[in-house]
Amino acid sequence: MGVDVGIVAQRGNDRAQRLAASLIRTVHDHGGHALVDEATGRAIDADSVPLEAMNDCAFVVSIGGDGTFLFTARETGGAPLVGVNLGEVGFLNAISPADAVETVETLLEEVHETGSITGRSVARLTATGDGWTLAPALNEVVVHGPKRGPAGGVDVEVAIDGETYTSSRADGVLVSTATGSTAYNLSEGGPLVRPTVDAFVVTQMCATEAMPPLVVGTESEITLTASGADAAWAISDGRNRQPLDLPETVTIRAADDPITLAGPSVNFFDALEKLE
Repeated sequence: MGVDVGIVAQRGNDRAQRLAASLIRTVHDHGGHALVDEATGRAIDADSVPLEAMNDCAFVVSIGGDGTFLFTARETGGAPLVGVNLGEVGFLNAISPADAVETVETLLEEVHETGSITGRSVARLTATGDGWTLAPALNEVVVHGPKRGPAGGVDVEVAIDGETYTSSRADGVLVSTATGSTAYNLSEGGPLVRPTVDAFVVTQMCATEAMPPLVVGTESEITLTASGADAAWAISDGRNRQPLDLPETVTIRAADDPITLAGPSVNFFDALEKLE
């Protein structure tokens, strides 16, 4: 039986779509079966499947920037992911377009020889509240007030494993993975964390009585209790939004299903040089 490989190309990006067509040929030439997402299939006139159908693939290739990678990770479930970088920085995408075909060939050989893919396991965050659970976040979960600025904040108490760390009015509080430390966390003044470190970062956003960002272990349970505002939201990776019925407590912990990153790893320090 042939190996199933998922391929997801950045929407509206001709370069990504051309590379997707090339990778389809590569997979087929090596006895595999390429599953292409619906948007890519329409762009290159290829048979396609819904993204969730890629969950059982040997691996899935994301072609684009970090946004495309996050979208692919969210929609394809637990399949190992390979990121081909067409963006500027690419903390999640380790493969250059020039190396994409060779990387896919190497991974196909590994699957044929061993039956599986080895890779680096990356923690995700899950956020739960009163009757709801957000989709797992690879970068961060944010509890956010109605708007940014002095009149738009929310009172948030931060507790780690049941012990209060801080309580203040703020625009919000952000909890990031090590992977996400270079994203929204960094723009809010949080620290950089090397991706191989098992840690989460808790960062207040423009708090009136700010405490330093706090690094905790991935086994920690983080609770954010929001109150004192007309509205607030819990947001996963900038897309999945849950309105909060204040006062409400949001519990954040490591998700049961981490992501496996396949193929070569990103050179973290080289990627940092591309940050503005």
